[in-house]
Amino acid sequence: MKQALLVFIGGGLGSTLRYWVGTFLNSSKTGIPYGTFAANIIGSLIIGMVLGFALKNNSISDNVVLFLATGFCGGFTTFSAFAYENHVFLKSGDFFTFALYTIGSFVLGFAAVFLGIWLIRYF
Repeated sequence: MKQALLVFIGGGLGSTLRYWVGTFLNSSKTGIPYGTFAANIIGSLIIGMVLGFALKNNSISDNVVLFLATGFCGGFTTFSAFAYENHVFLKSGDFFTFALYTIGSFVLGFAAVFLGIWLIRYF
């Protein structure tokens, strides 16, 4: 039960921060979801750093990993918003933005995870 509570609290904090990032960065003029993009890339970097730290130092507890990786990063990042925003791009016929957003999200998301792990491992 303690682990579920940690995930719940971390997820709530992550979701709230994602809401604020979206509020400040999403553009109603261009329709480009900069907030979702930023949250997903930053969340990928954070989860890479958290898991890299957990692998490097056995001193980090499973509860901290659950709170930060599963809870916070799970709440902060959002695949459902990403999928919906891509649906909107496709429905409007904006194939260039769809391709740029999708490819950029995957490439930079994976790169951010690897960068986070690398930063912790070598610094």
